[in-house]
Amino acid sequence: MPLRRDLSLARGLARRAFRSRQQRRRLERLDRERIRRAPEPGSVRVAVYFADTSVNMYQIRQWYAPLAHLAETFPVAIVSRSPGAMLALMEESPVPVVYARQVADLEAFVEAHPLAVTLYVNQNAKNFQMMRYGRMWHVFVNHGESDKMYMTTNQFKAYDYAFVAGDAARERLAAALWDYDLDARAVPVGRPQADHTAGDVPFSPDDRTVVLYAPTWEGDRAAAAYGSIASHGTRLVPALLASGRHRVIYRPHPRSGVVDRDYRRAHEEIVAAVAAANAADPTAQHVYDAGGELGWQLAVADVAVSDISAMVYDRLATGRPLVVTRPTSPLADVDERGYLGSAEWLTADDASQVVEVLDRVQADPEAQGRLQHWVRHHFGDTAPGAATQRFEAAVARLVARRDEYAARDPQPPRAVEEADPSDTGDDGL
Repeated sequence: MPLRRDLSLARGLARRAFRSRQQRRRLERLDRERIRRAPEPGSVRVAVYFADTSVNMYQIRQWYAPLAHLAETFPVAIVSRSPGAMLALMEESPVPVVYARQVADLEAFVEAHPLAVTLYVNQNAKNFQMMRYGRMWHVFVNHGESDKMYMTTNQFKAYDYAFVAGDAARERLAAALWDYDLDARAVPVGRPQADHTAGDVPFSPDDRTVVLYAPTWEGDRAAAAYGSIASHGTRLVPALLASGRHRVIYRPHPRSGVVDRDYRRAHEEIVAAVAAANAADPTAQHVYDAGGELGWQLAVADVAVSDISAMVYDRLATGRPLVVTRPTSPLADVDERGYLGSAEWLTADDASQVVEVLDRVQADPEAQGRLQHWVRHHFGDTAPGAATQRFEAAVARLVARRDEYAARDPQPPRAVEEADPSDTGDDGL
């Protein structure tokens, strides 16, 4: 068994190395296009640093629309460290993109632009290669609001500021972090992504009840085992497909099955069930959604079923009915001090009765009242455009403060760091 595992690992590393070389060659061939899309020297005021590989593109994609709107006021560029992510960004990003594979490339970008703010959507270890620059503000914006333990990591202290969703996030941080100045460093902005409904609805609306099932991946440790595909999904999706009055949008986390083969097989079973239901009745128009755009799914669904993840809070921001799956692992870290303490739960044992559960939640005025309370607690004012206004006002304040500081000290010492020859920025290496 150990030998087989080692051989499997070696094959995986070889595949990733081969793919990375292919991606680098593609970037070299596309050099003219990359130059054409690069920002003008001396122009960028807001950078968005994305050091991750293409497997985590979902973390930056959800920021596309807010960044495009922000760019109408302040020039924005996304900085990529990975060839695979850069290729995707070149095709998708609504703002200019910069490829900084090596530390020297990153340094050249910083020297070429009057950067005031750098935004970070995750906690990649390479964030520190950008955070060494002191004449700008480093702001953690994350890639969603949730009650996962990821939302209370001590890494928040590494950033100058964190743009958080609202009161719930501040309470979460206050309970978890020692000596963290919430009033000075945690800035509530709501969820600006909710102001932008991305994508087109791929079916014709009718009298069917639209159910969004958005499970997360299986997690890489027991405390984060929130995924429901294997425990709930293989029973709840067939029950909805068989009802004749529901339309299912199945949108799994893009990492589903990367750790657990059984979890991957359960995902494939659901995909096959959706396809079979559509073949049997084309008017059903069920959807297996593996696309990069998130927005239309949340807006069109009459009710949603989600695991403990940022998707719960993406849906919460719409103020519409929501059911949360209860993790089956007794080691899963579930914090019920906030919204999850009042959530409508679906256990694995009740998964096959999901139709009855959803009917009850949609018709229950008390459930709707509880939901609206937590919408306000997590996101504050959710009127159209309110979160975008708060987000952009916070950025504007930091840009002005950076310029005030820079005016006092126009000749800073140049930061020097020797480039690490092993820092390739390659996917999986």
